[in-house]
Amino acid sequence: MTIRNICIYGAGALGGTFATKIASGLGTEANVSIVARGAHLAAIRDKGLTVEQGGDTAPLKARVTATSDPSELPKQDLIVTGLKGHQLGDAAEGLAGLLKEGTRVIMILNGIPWWYFHRDSESGHAERQLPELDPEGGLWRLVGPERVIGCVAYQGAEVTEPGTIRLNGEGRFFLGEPSGELSPDLVSISELLGRAGLNIIPTQRIRDEIWTKLMGNAAYNPISALTRGRMNSLMENPVLVAQVGKVMAETKAVGEALGAVFSSGVDQQLGRSGGFGPVKTSMLQDLLAGKALEIVPLTGMVVALGKLAGVPTPTCETVLALTLQLDRENLRN
Repeated sequence: MTIRNICIYGAGALGGTFATKIASGLGTEANVSIVARGAHLAAIRDKGLTVEQGGDTAPLKARVTATSDPSELPKQDLIVTGLKGHQLGDAAEGLAGLLKEGTRVIMILNGIPWWYFHRDSESGHAERQLPELDPEGGLWRLVGPERVIGCVAYQGAEVTEPGTIRLNGEGRFFLGEPSGELSPDLVSISELLGRAGLNIIPTQRIRDEIWTKLMGNAAYNPISALTRGRMNSLMENPVLVAQVGKVMAETKAVGEALGAVFSSGVDQQLGRSGGFGPVKTSMLQDLLAGKALEIVPLTGMVVALGKLAGVPTPTCETVLALTLQLDRENLRN
């Protein structure tokens, strides 16, 4: 696979991190462009992207081609989407315009992705589409699940001001084909991004990684938004920790019913979470910024897939109902 033109579609915290590291790490080896909007786009055009990370002697900076209109860009060899699950549907046509034969699309997503059942050999639901995540079927039809490489990201990141991103710790990014193959494309892309300074881990079981991360996201994100609490304050409250544990247990049960294998249990996940500092979850960041919340791909899909698999999810249903109402009220104000 020849990778020359790389577009980051949605250059928020994680998308901007990819763009900056690829552009600075690969230099003239790659033509890096981004699709962004608003004040973030204006700042990137004016002064480029800056990524700050604790322990670094100096921030990482990069200049990239930036636009709000993907039709201004050439066809791409590789696209990396930094959009959240509830934003992707509106980008289907823009993404489709950047595709050519052989283009691969890395989708950095929290929660269940729209392509989840493509070439899934374990759940019994192969090729089932998910209208909750792709209501008009545009992503399936225009982008195509066969182009996707799944990505599960462990990287705390926040846009601290337009054009500037702050990272918390050293990130890890699991990449995997929906089929489970270690394909030549996956190997080539992983090697390229690794040379750019990204910590890439190819996997043959990307769905296991999706569910393992979802155990935390389905709980911490909505509960932090409902309480406006940072991670350290959530974990200091034993009543909230108990509810987090219930959401995790329900999420794990649904994932296992669909064939996922978990490397850790609820107690282990809770034990690791106790070490977090005053970190704002991505959903809390969106709530405070007045943005729509990414609730359906997270807790919403635990509930939906629980019904599909015949697994009860009463705590998730309560958290989902409360967070959906919070989202409506927050957008109304």
